[in-house]
Parts: sequence; structure tokens; C-alpha cells
Amino acid sequence: MRNTVSALMMVAALCAPHASRAQDACPDRSAYAPAREIIGDLGRIVAPTGVQDAYAVDIGGIRQWVNVRGQDRDNPMVLFVHGGPASPVIPTLWQFQRPLEEYFTVVNYDQRGAGKTLTLNPQEAVADTLHVQRYVDDAIALAEYLRTRYHKRKLVLMAHSWGTVVAMHAALQRPDLFHAYVGIGQVINVRTNEQVSFDYGLRTARARGNAEAVREMESIAPYPGDTPITRERIIIARKWPQFYGGLTAYRDESMYYFQGPRLSPDYDDAARCAINAGSVFTLGRLLDEFLQVDFTGVEEFPIPVVMFMGRHDYTTPSEPTAAWLAKVRAPYKQGVWFERSAHMIPWEEPGRTLVSLLEHVRPLAVDDGPAPH
Repeated sequence: MRNTVSALMMVAALCAPHASRAQDACPDRSAYAPAREIIGDLGRIVAPTGVQDAYAVDIGGIRQWVNVRGQDRDNPMVLFVHGGPASPVIPTLWQFQRPLEEYFTVVNYDQRGAGKTLTLNPQEAVADTLHVQRYVDDAIALAEYLRTRYHKRKLVLMAHSWGTVVAMHAALQRPDLFHAYVGIGQVINVRTNEQVSFDYGLRTARARGNAEAVREMESIAPYPGDTPITRERIIIARKWPQFYGGLTAYRDESMYYFQGPRLSPDYDDAARCAINAGSVFTLGRLLDEFLQVDFTGVEEFPIPVVMFMGRHDYTTPSEPTAAWLAKVRAPYKQGVWFERSAHMIPWEEPGRTLVSLLEHVRPLAVDDGPAPH
């Protein structure tokens, strides 16, 4: 049960979490160095048309860490907004992203308070800026920067879990920047998500005769109900749905993800420790705003929208996403179900992720005008 009490699961598990031991000394992971060298060499982009950049850029008054990879810089560019908050994708992108780089130039960045970005800025300079709209402004500013630097008229905007809150707002506020929006583990209404997740956990625990789980979950029922959604209630509500595969299908452990950063050629030990530290730093400051998130009133979406939905996702349940998608009006809309996935779709079904992007998204990403200079 170690993973079920991680910092992110404690606060609504907005994305795949990391076990929270942020107060511990940063461990020495030098023993993994030989493996990192192999992974780094395998992922090294050698094509003369390719791009492999990693740098810090000034966005929103702070330095934010950016990673750009692709085999052909003329391919459509994807801006990926990671989950969490403060669960950066860069340290585990080596697990799934390489095939995508044949068809897209993929941009990942560590959001404010996350990963390498956390290490680049004094926490006291960032703490008071941790608001949803500031994250949205960051994503918009980065999109504008990328368009200019890489000569792209528009980008594909893709997001996971918590990142879908940021990216949905960005698409609604600046649709001119994006060819399309792809939501993975989409957040539509937080209170609805909480109820669907809780009901699944309690139903499954009863069916399997798990007296401990039933006792814990019944202690906070009805959930969320009219009682405030506190950190303590969320800990209990999220623990058992994810134990029963609501985070990663058919698993109650996710070592591949939690320990994956140890093998990352892109992160040093300080950055790896910053993953956990970022969770502690950001979650409490963003929780109240996150609990108010509700996109059910969005009846018209200004750009093509594609939703990747895990059939077994009870972290950000897919049912509300499917219901919203069925009603929304958009230039193009498509829902794709991933039958062997829960919340971690790119990691759980990377092949279907690629095929779905090629089938439903890449045809939308056709430039029809000059790039900004």
C-alpha cells in the first residue's frame, strides 16, 4: 500500500503520484548511472532533421525547464501539459515517448513548483503565484514562445490529469494558438469525479470482502456529500479505488512509474528529489481552487477536441468525460476508449496512444499559413 498514501493521492490524485518522502535526505542514485547511459544513448536523436533541446526559459516571471524532442522538426509540434500538480513527465518520458517522436515534435515542461523548475527558483518567489490562472498563463506564454522559436503557426495541445485543467482553460482562452486539444484522464467536474471514484472503491471493497476498506470508506460516507472535502477525507476516498486498479489497470503497485525517474537520463538526483518536494509544495496551495473546477457548463469548444479515456480510470473517472463529449459542440470531436488502461494511458497502452494520435490528431495539425517570426 506504499503508493496509495503518496502526496498526490492524498490530495485527489490529480495525476499519477510519486511516493511522498519529501522530507528525507536526497538519496544517492549513482548506481543507476550505467543504465541511464544506455537509455540516454538509445533515445539520442541523431537524424539531421531532428531536434533534441533541453533548456530553461523565462515564463511568467520565473525560469521553467523545457524539453523538446523529435525526429523531424517539420512534424507537428505537441505541447504536453503534465499532471500533478508537480508530477513532471520528463523523468519518465523515456518509457513511452520515443515512437511518438517519429511523427511529432514533443515538448514537455516542468510547471512552476515541479521538477527542475522547482530547483531553478526560490520557493518564496513562487509560493504566492500558485493559482490555476497563473498555470494557464504559463502554458499560453510557452506556446507563444515555442511558435516563434520553432516556426510553428499552431501547436497541438495535449494534457494529462491535473494538466487538463490548465490546458482546457488555455484552449478556451487562446484557441488561435492550437490545432487541437487532446485530453488524457480529463478532469470535467471534480466533485463528480470524487463521487464516481469513491463509489467504485466502496462497491469493489464490499464485493471482495475487504472489511478494512469498507470500514474506512464508510467512515466518510456519503462522499463527497455536503461535508467539506478535506485532505483527510481525500486520503481515505482515494486510497481504495486506486488499490483496486483505478490508477493503473490490474495493478495495486506501479513501480515502473514511481521508480522510473531513477533511470532517467534527463534528471540528476536533485531533480528527482524535487518531484516529491514539488508535490508537498504545490498541493495544499492549489487544493481549494482545484476542488472548484467544473467544465460541465462548457457547451461549445472552439477547436477540435479528442479525449483519451481509460476504461478502468477511477482516478479521474472517464464517465463524466464521455458524457461531456457527447453534448459539446466542436469543429471536430472524438472519444477514444483504452480498454486496458486506467489513468496512465500513455504508459499502459503506448502503441494505441500513438495510433490514436496518428488517426485522430495528426490530420488536424496542418499549417495553412506562415509561421510567426
